[in-house]
Formats: sequence, structure tokens, C-alpha cells
Amino acid sequence: VDYIAFVVLLCTDVISSVSFAGNNGSINSISDRGTQLPGHREIDKFGQNRDSVYFKDGVRHIDFVLSYVDDKDGDKKAERRREFEANLEKAGLELEAEDKSESDDRKTYYLKIHAPWEVLATYADVLKIKVPFKASDIPKAREVPLEWLTQPFRLPHNVMRPEPDYFTAPFDKSKVEFFLIDDKDTFFPPSTRNRIVYYILTRCPYYKEDRKEKDKTGIKRLLNNGTYTSAYPLHDCKYWKKAQDMQCESERYHLYKNWARFLCFYKKQPLNLIKKYYGEKIGIYFAWLGFYTEMLFFAAVMGVICFVYGVLSYEDNITSKEICDPEIGGMIVMCPLCDKKCSYWKLNSTCLSSWQSHLFDNEGTVFFAMFMGIWVTLFLEFWKRRQARLEYEWDLVDFEEEQQQLQIRPEYELKCSGRRLNRITQETEPYLPFPSKCARFCLSGATVLFWTCLIVACIMGVIAYRLAVYAAFASVMKDSPTSKIQLVGSLITPQLATSVTASCINFVIILILNFLYEHVAIWITDMEIPKTHLEYENKLTMKMFMFQFVNYYSSSFYVAFFKGKFVGYPGNYSYMFGKWSKLRNEECAPGGCLIELTTQLLIVMAGKQMVGNIQEALLPLFRNWWGSRKGRSHPESTYSRWEQDHNLQNFSQFGLFYEYLEMVIQFGFITLFVASFPLAPLLALFNNILEVRVDAWKFTTQFRRPVAAKARNIGAWKEILNVVAILSVVTNAFIVAFTSDMIPRLVYLYAYHPGSEATMRGYITNSLSFYNISQIPEDNLPEHGENPSCYRDYRYPPGHEKQYTHTMQFWHILAAKLAFIIIMEHVVFVVKFFVAWLIPDVPVEVKAHIKRERFLVQEYLHNYEVEKLKMQLSQSFCLSTETVALSKLLGIQLMNNHL
Repeated sequence: VDYIAFVVLLCTDVISSVSFAGNNGSINSISDRGTQLPGHREIDKFGQNRDSVYFKDGVRHIDFVLSYVDDKDGDKKAERRREFEANLEKAGLELEAEDKSESDDRKTYYLKIHAPWEVLATYADVLKIKVPFKASDIPKAREVPLEWLTQPFRLPHNVMRPEPDYFTAPFDKSKVEFFLIDDKDTFFPPSTRNRIVYYILTRCPYYKEDRKEKDKTGIKRLLNNGTYTSAYPLHDCKYWKKAQDMQCESERYHLYKNWARFLCFYKKQPLNLIKKYYGEKIGIYFAWLGFYTEMLFFAAVMGVICFVYGVLSYEDNITSKEICDPEIGGMIVMCPLCDKKCSYWKLNSTCLSSWQSHLFDNEGTVFFAMFMGIWVTLFLEFWKRRQARLEYEWDLVDFEEEQQQLQIRPEYELKCSGRRLNRITQETEPYLPFPSKCARFCLSGATVLFWTCLIVACIMGVIAYRLAVYAAFASVMKDSPTSKIQLVGSLITPQLATSVTASCINFVIILILNFLYEHVAIWITDMEIPKTHLEYENKLTMKMFMFQFVNYYSSSFYVAFFKGKFVGYPGNYSYMFGKWSKLRNEECAPGGCLIELTTQLLIVMAGKQMVGNIQEALLPLFRNWWGSRKGRSHPESTYSRWEQDHNLQNFSQFGLFYEYLEMVIQFGFITLFVASFPLAPLLALFNNILEVRVDAWKFTTQFRRPVAAKARNIGAWKEILNVVAILSVVTNAFIVAFTSDMIPRLVYLYAYHPGSEATMRGYITNSLSFYNISQIPEDNLPEHGENPSCYRDYRYPPGHEKQYTHTMQFWHILAAKLAFIIIMEHVVFVVKFFVAWLIPDVPVEVKAHIKRERFLVQEYLHNYEVEKLKMQLSQSFCLSTETVALSKLLGIQLMNNHL
């Protein structure tokens, strides 16, 4: 007996020492508080309250909701639902049904789903979800000097950072003691719970056990064939007031109060709370949008400075003064801008457009174009650093997108009848034969090419409209005196009126083609049958961006690089479709085409932003006004939480896709053509300040809660932004060189000005060439004539041995333009590469934190395994010694019996 007592005491001491070591960091105790959660008795008091996120027992959390209605094909769908729900229960999920008699519309059934601890632990292990195992021991960053100045822009601490910092590791069900688990029921947040349940729903079959039909799998197919009408996780409360249950954190309410209201536009976004509530994929979008908006502030300030410089140097614009001077510009008669219908015109009729052009076409334009080339690099490099910081803070460092994104799409499995062995998994999987894949790819490419050609055809039609409308203006006013022939009213010239109306028509065509192509792009992407969700999203992204790039930017490319470049000269004009069309190519105004490019950019960019905001804000607000009113007026005891969310809009798989696409198109406007419109970043800044809050308002009030999804970065959009950034350097260099009048003015100032003093006096006369109007062909001859006439070019005058050929000054200007392009591109690219090399993609402290966490994971896992092995050995020792002691006792007892 003494021996047995000694063994028991020894085993107890060993176990106690192991537990003590665990409490000091190696093994963490599990505290299971039972099935009844604190704070739920209050729900039980209000037994009739249905505005809850718990089952009727007030204990089990609703992780997902399915809804359906009875219809004509009810028997077949009911059979699918029975099999599906039976398989869900076999997978460990717990279900609770709501009859249609209890719903508000008396026709919709609701199925509530709860995932118990065992299911969550199992699939958290499968999905390698990171969970905390130790509180972070890395000291907080020191406060930045004058950080108090940013205090008005910050939200309360509990909203900005609701969770303490932890070191995390992928969850392992066999090592639950290793992790910090205080309460199993609250260990996994709701976003993780709905992600796990959705993972199960997408892989749960609905065929019978005796008939294994692999194509009958997943909630997506059940939604497509109408078996279920919707599937969604629940919001945690109403957005306009907190939940009654004290256990509920009311995160939706805090998001609406501190994030979704426009009055909070100057506050920082609660990114951690957004990530916690909506998941990392949506969180990374708002982080990128917020960072992009912050960086736009610096570009907008510099653009305003350049614009103010143009305004302040207004009086020093000698070129415009000469154009407006009745003794200079008023005495110069210009050649007609179209055949027959157009008459001669005085140079001073372009006085207003010349002043307007100076606001954007001045010495600051060159500086701003180079600044934006560097700004783009800084934006992309600093975003990489911000992204790396978020990856660490949100436990995405070792996240492999293949775990979630590279899963075979159900549509791929359904449409691909062929099967082959996967050499890696050694399992048969569906595949698309190579001939079929090639045929689908060719059809897809031909469709994209056809629609691209259709856009080009529409742009050609708009150009033809411009030429015809200008001739019509001239025809209407052909009987006016020569000095007033170019004025429509008192301020608007035919060039400006034509440019504005053509831009508006072009914008309408853009919207129509965009609406049609969206459906075409989805159709051809579906027709290609991409294998994975990531492949599907990338293919659709590239198709949509290529189309939108041509659709939105082609008209601006025409004005910037083609208009006024292929005009010819009097007697030898160039025509759009040949001489038979009688549509002469457009000429630029004496001040250049930059002001027309500015007009085009302003109308298309501002119009797109206005239409986008109307679609995103006003239409959903009008559509959901009645549902919101009903939600506020219904008593909580009858209008359930699942019904309230059911009446909201569904967040589709293309939700974030269109948000990214809108911002990337805007990014192209403010980078590709920003040299012509320095105020473009300011417009984009105002739009994005509104965009952040409109998107937040939509997510918080108008959409059902999306299924949480992980993403390390912004995906394929990152590469698109890099391409646009590189292309923007080239386009802005060409705009300054060929669209702006900057280089010809500089060449005249430093090489061709008369006298010893460098001045712009005489530039207008120097930039014009003369033509003997008596030599003009009859087809080009206007109905009213004056002699001589001028045109914008550098050609020898009539009577010269090289008459009407380019002068040496033309070639000097051309050489200066090419030299400027080469120098600007090389300077900007060298600075870009130097800045990219100088700024590391991952901050030094983030690298240190990552290394520290990996080290601690390995160390703590090693200690855990060692302590676990000690405990197993001690238990086996206890058992062996106990066996020996019992055998001795048994031997003594037998001996006594024998005696």
C-alpha cells in the first residue's frame, strides 16, 4: 500500500509540473465554459425577439442561412434539399428550420446553420487558419513627433484596433493545448466561422449514397438550379442601433457610425475592424483605395500649384496678347478650315481659346509631367510597403492563395466530361481537351478583336461627326463678316462647340459599348471554362481592362497624337477617307490641341465619375428605400435578422471587380494624360473621398454580409497598374512634345527670336506660313476670298525655290521634340528605378517581426512536443510501475490464500 501511494504521488507531481510548465508558455490550458454562453439569458427573457443571430435556444450562433420557396418543380427540388441537408448534418453541421408561416412574406423558408466546435476545429486545420498562441512581446512603435496633430483624423482606439497583438500559427487540431483558447464558442470570430461553413457548403454533395454523381455537389449549383434562392451569413445587428445581446459586439453598427457616414470623410478608415467583419479580401481593397486617395492629395496639390502658376502668368503671355491684338492678330487672315463651306477667318477670333490654353500649356506643364512620372513610382512602391505591413498584421505572410483560390470551379467539373489522373494527387480529375481549349481560345480572341474594332469604328464615326459639324457651323455663318465668322454667340468658337458636343457623344457611346461588352466579356470567359476561380478572375480582368482601355482612352489618344498632325497644306490637304469623302483632317488651333484634349479629358473623366456615383449611391438608395423603411418600422419580435438580410442586395462575385476596374480606369486618366489637365488629380481626389464613403455605405447598409475571403494583395490589378505607370511616362512625354506648343516656343525663344534680347515677341508671325490663294484648287476655294492667307506650319513662302516645303526651323523643332522625349523618358525612368531600388518593398521592422514570429513558432512547438513527450513517458512509467506494484500485491494475496 505504501508503494502504491508513492507511485500515485509521483505521477501526480509529474502531471502538476507539466501543467505548471504549460501555464508558463509551453502549454496553454483550455477553459471550456459549457454550452451556455454568458449574456444569453437576456435573449431567453425576450423569447419572442427574432432579431437575433442565435438559434431559438439562444446559445448556438447562426453561421449561415439558406432560403428557398416552393414552386412548380417542388418535388425534385425538395428531394435535392433533403439529400443536401442530410449530408450537411453528416458533416457535423447543426440545422434549424423556419417555416414559411413564420416569415414576413408567408412564402419563404429559412434554414439556419450552426458549426459546432468539432467542425470548426477540423476545417480550421484543413484551411490552415492562423490563430494566436502567444501575446506579442515586441514593443510598440514609438510615437512619431507631433503625432498629436493627426489626432482629429483618428477614430477611437477601440474602433481602429479592437484586438490585441498576438503571435499566430496555423491551427492544428491535435495541438489545441498549444493555442490561446479561453472560450471555444468565441475563439473563432464570425467571419472565420462563415468562411468555414461556406467551404463545407460548396463541397457538400446532394446525391444519394447509392448513386455517386460527382456533378451534384455544392451550394452554387443548388442556387443556379433554383433549389435554394439565396445563401448568406448574417449581419450581427441593425446598422442604426446596437444589438440587445451584450455578447454581440455590434460591429456593423460601429462600422456605420465611424466609417460609412460621409461626415467621417476626414477620419482614417478602421481597417482592422473592416478586415475582422468582412474578411481580408475586402479589407485589402479599402486599404488600397484609402492609400490611393491619400497619395492623390500630393498630386492634387502639385496640380493646383501648376494651374495657379498658369493663372498668375496670365498677363505675361505675350503669345496670346499678339493673337488678341487688333494690330497683329486682327490683321492676319487665316486659310479656311474646311472646303467650300468654310470661309477665311481672322487670327484674333481665337483669342479666348489662346488664353484658356495658356492655363494648362505653360512652363509648369513640363515640371508636372515629370513630377507625375515620379509620383506614380512612389505610389506603387509605398503601397508595396503598406501591403507588406498589412500582410503581417493580418496573418497573410505565409498564406498560399492556392489553398483557397486554386480550387476547381464547379462549372469546370460540370462541363468537362473527360477525366485524367493528376500526377500530384494521384486522383482522377476533369480536364478540357487541348483541341477544345484552342477552339475556345480562338473564338474568345476573335470576339475581343471584333469588339475592339467596333470601338475604333465608333471613334472614326465621332471624328467624321466633328468634321461635318464644323463645316455645318461654317455654313450657317458664311454670310457673316469675316471678323466675326468664328464666333458662336460671344464666347464659344466652332472648335470649342464641336469638341464639346463630340466629347459628349463619345461619352454616350462609351457607356453603351461598356454596358454591352460587360455581358460579352462574362459570356466569352464562361465559354473558355477556366479551371479555377483565380484563373477565371484573371481572365475576366484582362478582357475587361483591355476593352475599357480602348473604349475610354481611344478618343483622347486621337486628340493627343493624331489631330492636327496629318493636315497637309493649302492646295494639298489630307482627307480622312480620301478626297471623295470631302472630310478634311482636323487642324489644331494656333495655340495647339492641348485645350481640346483638356476638354475631352474633363468631360469623359468627370462624366464617368458622375455616372458611377449615381449608379452606386442614388439607385441603390432608391431601390432599397422601402426595404429600409420596413426594417425600421417592423417590430423586432416579428421581423427576424435573417429576413432583414434576405431583403438586402446580394454581394456578387464581381462586386470588388467593378470597384477595382473603376479606380484603375480613373488611375489611367490621371496618369496617361495628366500633362494636359493638371487639375485631374484634384477631381479624382474629390471623387475618391466620396467613393470611400459610398462604398462603405453600400457594404454596411445595402448589401448582405459577404462571405469572408482571404487575399494577400490586389491581384492582377497590381500588374495592370505597373503597365499603366510605365506607359504614362511615354504618353506625357509625347503630349508635351507634340500636343503642347511648348517645344516650338522654346526653340523660337532660344534660337529664332529677333534681336539680342530673348523674348517671345514675333512668335505668332514666325509660326505661320503664307500661301498664294490664287493657286488654291477650285475644290478648296471658299466662296469669299482674301489674299494673302496664312496657315499654321513651317514652310517656305510662294515664290521661293523650295516653296511650300518644310523650312529648316521645322526640322530643328522636330529634333528638339524627339530630344525632349528621349531626355524626359530617361530622366524619369532613371529616377523611377532609383526610387524603386532605394525604397525596400518590405519595411525593416516588418521583416524583423516576421523572423521573430517564425522563430517563436518553431521554439514553442519544439517545447510543446518535448513537454508532451515527457508527459507521455511519465504516464507510461506510472502505468508500468503501477502494474509492477499490482502484480506484487496479487502475488502476496495469492501467497496468503495459499497459506
